[in-house]
Amino acid sequence: MGSQTGRIFRVTTFGESHGGALGAVVEGCPAGIALDLDAIQADLRRRRPGQSKLSTPRKEPDELLILSGLFEGKTLGSPICMMVENKDADPRAYKSFQDVFRPSHADFTTEAKYGIRNWQGGGRASARETVARVAAGGVAKQVLKHFAPIEILAWVDRIGDIQAEVDPLTLRASDIESNPVRCPDPKAALEMAETIQRVQKQGDSIGGLIRCVARGVPAGLGDPVFDKLEADLAKAMLSLPAAKGFESGLGYSSLSMTGSEHNDSFVLHEGMVQTATNHSGGIQGGISNGMPVTMSVVFKPTATIFQPQKTINQRGEEVTLKAKGRHDPCVVPRAVPIVEAAAALVLCDHLLRQKASSLP
Repeated sequence: MGSQTGRIFRVTTFGESHGGALGAVVEGCPAGIALDLDAIQADLRRRRPGQSKLSTPRKEPDELLILSGLFEGKTLGSPICMMVENKDADPRAYKSFQDVFRPSHADFTTEAKYGIRNWQGGGRASARETVARVAAGGVAKQVLKHFAPIEILAWVDRIGDIQAEVDPLTLRASDIESNPVRCPDPKAALEMAETIQRVQKQGDSIGGLIRCVARGVPAGLGDPVFDKLEADLAKAMLSLPAAKGFESGLGYSSLSMTGSEHNDSFVLHEGMVQTATNHSGGIQGGISNGMPVTMSVVFKPTATIFQPQKTINQRGEEVTLKAKGRHDPCVVPRAVPIVEAAAALVLCDHLLRQKASSLP
């Protein structure tokens, strides 16, 4: 089962949505880095369920436990084992349809692959698993800042047909956290919240788009051919639950442009090589060029809805499913810290790979 990512900064996650706990083991973290556990806990609070009327009512404190790899607040260079206990798991809501394949879930595909599945929630396919990625991403963020002034910010840019207007160069973290939608455009955020609440009352769900910018990324991260930086970012983002699309830089918008419109010309600014525009999203030839790294991730509507749906059970019989349980009507607001964590894991791994592959 693919539960590991990274080459030098290696992360293995474990746990199921309704099991005893979830967590991550981080290997390859340099020794001697002071870790701010409060900052990691803050990211876990941003991801946790039950934080607003727009999210699932499941109440999880998501308190971080560090089991190894840390001494007097600094990393030891040994594996860092982190764990978050499930305090509010309730598998009873799933028992009545344990033999039913829920539409657009991983029930059928997991059983087809392994011949067995944990029907208590989504198991390893549940978005609950991402608590481990956020914890590991919190470590990665601090390793990045140890070596370079890198800041990673993600925000909700679109819900349904509602589009925000945001300048990624002047964006601040406080702007993102100013409302429960995590959209820094106040007008759009209000409309997004109203839309999410409307579909929630209808027993339905809705999708959206998250944009992300990593500022301060040095030039030289990434490798040609199979290990291009945007390729690894794409894999990290598309491995997130409900993620269905990825763009680097202008992405699909560039298909209607000419080369003369899309090309980023090089210029000197205060003695530093930069580009006049950033249509490439800070990555050229699969390698970072020193400009802000920008990307977008599309998330589909939450698969669990509270309307009757036709499906089949394990015996091949047609049944009508009326879902129960506690679920987000829109995963996008809580996915913001998850996208940041995924970007941090990739950038941290590539930064350490770059330091190991070239002379100072």
